[in-house]
Amino acid sequence: MMNAETRNVSVTSSLGEQDVYLFKQGTHSRLYDKLGSHPASIDGVDGTQFAVWAPNAERVSVIGDFNGWNESLHPLHVRQDDSGIWEGFIPGVGRGDNYKYRIASRHHGYQADKGDPFAFAWECPPRTASRVWSLEYEWGDGDWMARRRAANALDAPMSTYEVHLGSWRRVPEDDNRFLTYRELAEQLPAYVQQLGFTHVELMPVTEHPFYGSWGYQCTGYFAPTSRYGTPEDFMALVDALHQHGIGVILDWVPSHFPDDLHGLGYFDGTKLYEHADPKQGYHPDWKSSIFNYGRNEVRGFLMSSALFWLDKYHIDGLRVDAVASMLYLDYGRKEGEWIPNRYGGNENIDAIQFLRALNEGVYRDHSDTQTIAEESTAWPMVSRPTYLGGLGFGMKWNMGWMHDTLAYFQTDPLFRRHRHNQLTFSLWYAFHENFVLPISHDEVVHGKGALIGKMPGDEWQQFANLRLMLGYMWTHPGKKLLFMGCEFGQRREWQHEESLEWHVLQYPLHAGVQRWVEDINRFYRQQGALHQEDFRDAGFEWVDCGDADNSVLSWLRRGHDPNDVVLVVCNFTPVRRDNYAIGVPRGGWWQECLNSDAPLYGGSGQGNLGGAEASPVPAHGRYHSLRLTLPPLATIVMKPAG
Repeated sequence: MMNAETRNVSVTSSLGEQDVYLFKQGTHSRLYDKLGSHPASIDGVDGTQFAVWAPNAERVSVIGDFNGWNESLHPLHVRQDDSGIWEGFIPGVGRGDNYKYRIASRHHGYQADKGDPFAFAWECPPRTASRVWSLEYEWGDGDWMARRRAANALDAPMSTYEVHLGSWRRVPEDDNRFLTYRELAEQLPAYVQQLGFTHVELMPVTEHPFYGSWGYQCTGYFAPTSRYGTPEDFMALVDALHQHGIGVILDWVPSHFPDDLHGLGYFDGTKLYEHADPKQGYHPDWKSSIFNYGRNEVRGFLMSSALFWLDKYHIDGLRVDAVASMLYLDYGRKEGEWIPNRYGGNENIDAIQFLRALNEGVYRDHSDTQTIAEESTAWPMVSRPTYLGGLGFGMKWNMGWMHDTLAYFQTDPLFRRHRHNQLTFSLWYAFHENFVLPISHDEVVHGKGALIGKMPGDEWQQFANLRLMLGYMWTHPGKKLLFMGCEFGQRREWQHEESLEWHVLQYPLHAGVQRWVEDINRFYRQQGALHQEDFRDAGFEWVDCGDADNSVLSWLRRGHDPNDVVLVVCNFTPVRRDNYAIGVPRGGWWQECLNSDAPLYGGSGQGNLGGAEASPVPAHGRYHSLRLTLPPLATIVMKPAG
């Protein structure tokens, strides 16, 4: 160990007056460059510059492997500008060194060893020290970055594969261990590309102490979890996905954080990051702390985290978790357990202002990315610009569509005629927001069972229902999201400690679902009519939404060119329908492009022998019609020839 006398803390700073001004204003969006630990060389001496915000501390020291965790050796110095920032340069400390801040508060004699809120890397849990790190990586995704504006545009196809990195695939012969980021980079991009997905959405990779939280109880807002490797290893995974033409969306959690002793909670002996009043600062459902969005420095912290992943890791979008819990002061609370805003309402005005500023900042600096809100209520204009009074997100998860769709498909087909409106209702509001249709991890955990297990009937009918549901979903207006394992009908409910059930792909019905997903993804990407007008009513037209007695729906999708048209017909019963009339906008040959009942998908092979001729017989208010065979429990997709 280097002699302590050679490691004295120098009074140096990486923050200028403008940085401090913006920090106090809550508008500094690159705080990760200024706070935290940064290897540096000062006057020819190599070491690390430290800076931490702890305004109510009496003493702050850096402790670590390099000084035997001795608080007396490397005390930091508080700035004399009322910023509450403690800083200093420690010679000899470098990349990879473990450290914490020992913070002695001015209040109640409180003292704690805290991880660095701005650390780029952490020890592998259950260890909790931060690590000095610098982000050095040579990217190879220049082609993707040059064209990703088009790939992430609202009129582009977006078919997202949601992944939990720790359980996508494991190594059973090696004690069931995780795949590393580098191993994932060798396997995941090729698989996603083969199945035709355009994006992956990674459940939170930000460092989290409890693996069972799946990343939603985060302590390291600037570090990918070290469970799977180093920050550069995670960059390699993002890079590999980009080189395969796959966009990367990161699940990001600004709604709450855990109360682990080494984390953000009670950071300097006061409620610093969290709201001081438990009626506003404690989440009763998740037993975690809620950020104080009214504090300027906290808003800057969160804004910097969001932009950090876009700046440094080339992330293509942020899916913002639990937005509803941020918007409502009474979220998850009973009468008397919450405090109204200054107007007497239940809206969290500070959180609303933060979310608008967040989206403005993201689209200002990275206009070729997207922000996506997981917002489960009818809050208006979530995905509308802030200048129109919206929250400014690019898209919003359609939780209503998800609930109605799953409820319908869980119904025995014999009784579906009575629930027909559960499938048609979504079109009443489909264009009020820029919707993503999500079948996410939340639908296959906590006793809800696997997606295939929700389907009624015998084994054949279960798989036919699943293919039908995916066909309905992929042809419905809105972008798509499907959780891993659902693409091949995994039987077991998702377990975060286990790999997906890859072995079931040896069975034809499971392999058939996977092939169906591959084919509908390919067709979806090729057909502008299925994605270009997702968010405008010009892209959708019912043919017949009223045939509840037969549980049949039919509709048209159109692209930017209104003559670019696709016909979708879904039969939601196990009864084959012969000579079924469908009104269409033009005569001639209509090719049957997709049929979920085809034998290669595990179906019964019924259909229209490749297509049908539209005759000049009026139906459904149109001058031409098709006479079709509707296979049982199936989606068919047709397109005019030529």
